[in-house]
Amino acid sequence: MELPTPADLRQRRTELGLTQSELADTADVSQPLIARIEGGDVDPRLSTLRRIVNALEKAESDVIRAEDLMNEAVVSVAPDDPVSQAAQKMEEEAYSQLAVIQDGIPVGSISQSDLVHLDSDDRDEPIEEHMSESFPTVSKDATLDEISNLLEHYKAVMITEAGETVGIITEADIAARLS
Repeated sequence: MELPTPADLRQRRTELGLTQSELADTADVSQPLIARIEGGDVDPRLSTLRRIVNALEKAESDVIRAEDLMNEAVVSVAPDDPVSQAAQKMEEEAYSQLAVIQDGIPVGSISQSDLVHLDSDDRDEPIEEHMSESFPTVSKDATLDEISNLLEHYKAVMITEAGETVGIITEADIAARLS
Protein backbone atom coordinates (compact mmCIF):
# COMPACT_ATOMS: atom_id res chain seq x y z
CA MET A 1 0.00 0.00 0.00
CA GLU A 2 1.43 3.34 -1.04
CA LEU A 3 0.59 6.38 1.06
CA PRO A 4 -0.33 9.64 -0.67
CA THR A 5 2.22 12.45 -0.64
CA PRO A 6 1.33 15.98 0.48
CA ALA A 7 1.19 16.97 -3.21
CA ASP A 8 -1.18 14.05 -3.92
CA LEU A 9 -3.52 15.17 -1.15
CA ARG A 10 -3.52 18.80 -2.36
CA GLN A 11 -4.11 17.77 -5.98
CA ARG A 12 -6.97 15.43 -5.11
CA ARG A 13 -8.59 18.07 -2.86
CA THR A 14 -8.41 20.77 -5.53
CA GLU A 15 -9.68 18.42 -8.26
CA LEU A 16 -12.72 17.78 -6.08
CA GLY A 17 -13.23 21.50 -5.60
CA LEU A 18 -12.80 21.32 -1.83
CA THR A 19 -11.26 24.05 0.30
CA GLN A 20 -8.87 23.13 3.08
CA SER A 21 -11.58 24.10 5.58
CA GLU A 22 -14.18 21.84 3.94
CA LEU A 23 -11.76 18.91 3.93
CA ALA A 24 -10.81 19.60 7.54
CA ASP A 25 -14.47 19.65 8.63
CA THR A 26 -15.20 16.37 6.87
CA ALA A 27 -12.04 14.69 8.21
CA ASP A 28 -12.58 16.14 11.71
CA VAL A 29 -9.18 17.85 11.83
CA SER A 30 -8.17 21.52 11.83
CA GLN A 31 -7.67 23.58 8.66
CA PRO A 32 -4.16 24.64 9.74
CA LEU A 33 -3.24 20.95 10.04
CA ILE A 34 -4.44 20.34 6.46
CA ALA A 35 -2.36 23.34 5.31
CA ARG A 36 0.74 22.08 7.15
CA ILE A 37 0.33 18.54 5.78
CA GLU A 38 -0.15 19.80 2.21
CA GLY A 39 2.85 22.10 2.63
CA GLY A 40 5.00 19.19 3.77
CA ASP A 41 5.68 20.88 7.11
CA VAL A 42 4.30 18.01 9.22
CA ASP A 43 3.94 14.24 8.89
CA PRO A 44 0.48 13.25 10.13
CA ARG A 45 -0.23 10.21 12.23
CA LEU A 46 -1.56 7.27 10.25
CA SER A 47 -5.00 7.62 11.87
CA THR A 48 -5.16 11.30 10.81
CA LEU A 49 -4.04 10.48 7.27
CA ARG A 50 -6.69 7.75 7.10
CA ARG A 51 -9.44 10.23 8.12
CA ILE A 52 -8.26 12.68 5.45
CA VAL A 53 -8.14 10.01 2.73
CA ASN A 54 -11.58 8.71 3.76
CA ALA A 55 -12.98 12.26 3.58
CA LEU A 56 -11.53 12.67 0.08
CA GLU A 57 -13.00 9.32 -1.03
CA LYS A 58 -16.42 10.31 0.33
CA ALA A 59 -16.26 13.64 -1.54
CA GLU A 60 -15.21 11.82 -4.71
CA SER A 61 -18.13 9.39 -4.51
CA ASP A 62 -20.53 12.37 -4.29
CA VAL A 63 -19.30 13.76 -7.62
CA ILE A 64 -21.60 13.09 -10.59
CA ARG A 65 -19.61 12.20 -13.69
CA ALA A 66 -20.42 11.98 -17.40
CA GLU A 67 -20.61 8.19 -17.31
CA ASP A 68 -23.39 8.50 -14.70
CA LEU A 69 -25.47 10.75 -16.98
CA MET A 70 -24.74 9.69 -20.54
CA ASN A 71 -26.99 7.85 -22.95
CA GLU A 72 -24.93 5.09 -24.53
CA ALA A 73 -27.34 4.73 -27.45
CA VAL A 74 -26.36 7.69 -29.61
CA VAL A 75 -28.84 8.39 -32.38
CA SER A 76 -26.76 9.85 -35.20
CA VAL A 77 -26.34 10.22 -38.92
CA ALA A 78 -23.31 10.03 -41.19
CA PRO A 79 -21.99 13.03 -43.15
CA ASP A 80 -22.76 11.36 -46.49
CA ASP A 81 -26.36 10.45 -45.54
CA PRO A 82 -29.04 12.51 -47.32
CA VAL A 83 -30.56 15.44 -45.41
CA SER A 84 -33.96 13.72 -45.70
CA GLN A 85 -32.65 10.86 -43.55
CA ALA A 86 -31.66 13.30 -40.78
CA ALA A 87 -35.11 14.88 -40.92
CA GLN A 88 -36.78 11.47 -40.75
CA LYS A 89 -34.67 10.34 -37.78
CA MET A 90 -35.36 13.57 -35.90
CA GLU A 91 -39.08 13.10 -36.43
CA GLU A 92 -39.05 9.41 -35.45
CA GLU A 93 -36.99 9.99 -32.29
CA ALA A 94 -38.60 13.36 -31.42
CA TYR A 95 -35.14 15.00 -31.29
CA SER A 96 -34.40 18.55 -32.34
CA GLN A 97 -30.78 17.77 -33.25
CA LEU A 98 -28.53 14.84 -34.11
CA ALA A 99 -24.82 14.18 -33.92
CA VAL A 100 -23.06 13.59 -37.22
CA ILE A 101 -20.62 10.73 -36.71
CA GLN A 102 -18.14 9.21 -39.12
CA ASP A 103 -16.31 6.00 -38.15
CA GLY A 104 -17.19 6.55 -34.48
CA ILE A 105 -15.83 10.11 -34.42
CA PRO A 106 -18.11 13.16 -34.02
CA VAL A 107 -17.62 15.43 -37.03
CA GLY A 108 -20.63 17.73 -36.83
CA SER A 109 -24.25 18.20 -35.85
CA ILE A 110 -27.48 18.91 -37.62
CA SER A 111 -30.59 20.45 -36.10
CA GLN A 112 -34.12 21.25 -37.11
CA SER A 113 -33.09 24.90 -37.45
CA ASP A 114 -30.49 23.79 -40.04
CA LEU A 115 -33.26 22.02 -41.98
CA VAL A 116 -35.88 24.78 -41.85
CA HIS A 117 -34.07 26.89 -44.45
CA LEU A 118 -33.71 24.10 -47.01
CA ASP A 119 -35.66 23.78 -50.24
CA SER A 120 -37.19 20.44 -51.18
CA ASP A 121 -34.38 20.07 -53.77
CA ASP A 122 -31.82 20.14 -50.95
CA ARG A 123 -33.32 17.09 -49.19
CA ASP A 124 -31.23 14.68 -51.30
CA GLU A 125 -27.94 16.49 -50.64
CA PRO A 126 -25.46 15.00 -48.17
CA ILE A 127 -25.71 16.16 -44.56
CA GLU A 128 -22.09 17.38 -44.59
CA GLU A 129 -23.15 20.26 -46.86
CA HIS A 130 -25.62 21.55 -44.26
CA MET A 131 -24.25 20.42 -40.91
CA SER A 132 -23.04 22.69 -38.12
CA GLU A 133 -20.02 22.30 -35.88
CA SER A 134 -19.73 19.17 -33.76
CA PHE A 135 -20.94 19.12 -30.19
CA PRO A 136 -18.05 19.43 -27.71
CA THR A 137 -16.51 16.20 -26.44
CA VAL A 138 -15.52 15.19 -22.91
CA SER A 139 -14.28 12.00 -21.28
CA LYS A 140 -16.40 9.71 -19.10
CA ASP A 141 -14.90 11.23 -15.95
CA ALA A 142 -15.93 14.83 -16.74
CA THR A 143 -17.91 16.32 -13.85
CA LEU A 144 -21.49 17.57 -13.86
CA ASP A 145 -20.18 21.14 -13.46
CA GLU A 146 -17.99 20.83 -16.55
CA ILE A 147 -20.85 19.38 -18.59
CA SER A 148 -23.34 22.00 -17.36
CA ASN A 149 -20.96 24.78 -18.41
CA LEU A 150 -20.76 23.32 -21.93
CA LEU A 151 -24.53 22.88 -22.16
CA GLU A 152 -24.96 26.61 -21.55
CA HIS A 153 -23.48 27.11 -25.05
CA TYR A 154 -24.21 23.85 -26.90
CA LYS A 155 -27.27 21.62 -27.36
CA ALA A 156 -25.42 18.42 -26.39
CA VAL A 157 -22.09 17.07 -25.18
CA MET A 158 -20.50 13.98 -26.72
CA ILE A 159 -18.69 11.47 -24.50
CA THR A 160 -15.64 9.91 -26.13
CA GLU A 161 -13.15 7.27 -25.12
CA ALA A 162 -9.93 6.93 -27.14
CA GLY A 163 -11.52 9.20 -29.77
CA GLU A 164 -14.58 6.96 -30.23
CA THR A 165 -18.08 8.14 -29.34
CA VAL A 166 -19.48 6.20 -26.36
CA GLY A 167 -22.36 8.44 -25.28
CA ILE A 168 -24.21 11.75 -25.39
CA ILE A 169 -25.64 14.11 -22.76
CA THR A 170 -28.30 16.80 -23.24
CA GLU A 171 -29.97 19.20 -20.82
CA ALA A 172 -32.87 16.74 -20.59
CA ASP A 173 -30.51 14.07 -19.23
CA ILE A 174 -29.27 16.40 -16.50
CA ALA A 175 -32.80 17.53 -15.63
CA ALA A 176 -33.93 13.90 -15.38
CA ARG A 177 -31.01 13.02 -13.10
CA LEU A 178 -31.53 15.98 -10.79
CA SER A 179 -35.30 15.58 -10.48
